[in-house]
Amino acid sequence: MADRVLVVNAGSSTLKLCVLARGEDRPVAAATLEEWEPHDSVVIREFVGGQQIDAVGHRIVHGGDRFAGPAVLDEGTREAIAALTPMAPLHQPRALAAIDATRQALGDLLSVACFDTAFHASMPVAASTYALPAAWRQQWALRRYGFHGLSHRWAARRAAVLLDRPVETLAMVTCHLGAGASLCAVAGGASVDTTMGFTPLEGLVMATRSGTVDPGLVLWLLRQGLSVEEVEDGLERHGGLLALAGSGDMREVLARREKGEAAATAAFDVYIHRLGREIAGMTAALGRLDVLVFTGGVGEHAPAVRAAAAERLAHLGVAVDADGNDRAEGDAVITRPGARAETVVVTSREDLQIADQVRTLLGSS
Repeated sequence: MADRVLVVNAGSSTLKLCVLARGEDRPVAAATLEEWEPHDSVVIREFVGGQQIDAVGHRIVHGGDRFAGPAVLDEGTREAIAALTPMAPLHQPRALAAIDATRQALGDLLSVACFDTAFHASMPVAASTYALPAAWRQQWALRRYGFHGLSHRWAARRAAVLLDRPVETLAMVTCHLGAGASLCAVAGGASVDTTMGFTPLEGLVMATRSGTVDPGLVLWLLRQGLSVEEVEDGLERHGGLLALAGSGDMREVLARREKGEAAATAAFDVYIHRLGREIAGMTAALGRLDVLVFTGGVGEHAPAVRAAAAERLAHLGVAVDADGNDRAEGDAVITRPGARAETVVVTSREDLQIADQVRTLLGSS
């Protein structure tokens, strides 16, 4: 029985650890390292020392076309995750290092890999297929995978609970807005479309990622003499809000916008324009919009972003209560009375989603 699950979330630079007991929302123990080096396994050993742990759940960014759900971690699973490193070079090696460090600390304790891409495995062919030569698609498994699936799945199901409506009956757009950002069209509790694709670079304007750009523009830059590494660096680490406003932190962008700074105002407008356009696109994939959900650091803590997005989506029946939106903390319904679509704020809890998947897979839910 997996009464206590250790959740290990190894990001591109951070490491989040927590122990969740069955039936409890708050972790029994938790730790976050903002800067973590994969070779430093001491921190994991120190954290788990003395903790009662029955199973481990690891967040893995990329599951490729092999993993459509959580999988028990064995040598075969680990090798398959390692083989996907070229598709997620910033995240996959760190997740593998965390797997190895946890195994050293806890021995052969049952461990489960939970994939960010898995939730989107249900997308129809029309939404997941790139119009690329068949030989390319077959040789390299080129398709739209999508990311943030653990967060999107939690947000959709939690929003349904808050509204006291079955998730299976709802057409929802979930907005995971943080340093990385993506949307998901959720119908009947399943992903039917999303804004990220083969990599997490596609889609919305993000903190330091450009989001979608014309692929011809990328080719043009390469022909101007920029190296592949320079183009990648510009798109991944020096794009987005950072490129437009000089800061990738939405809090700073909003503060400078309030002061009337032109660059911050323009950056906010670009961000909201893309956000509104993509939410409308996700709604088209659904056919209707019952619920709009905001989650992630920006989605949860930036009322100005929620209000501006709702204003652009009025034609879809979205409207937020101004006071409720400004006061929202944690999980909250912020719909303006009379609006056709509900608007909900959900605290991102990938840890609870991972723990649930671990218990379900191990037959102890």
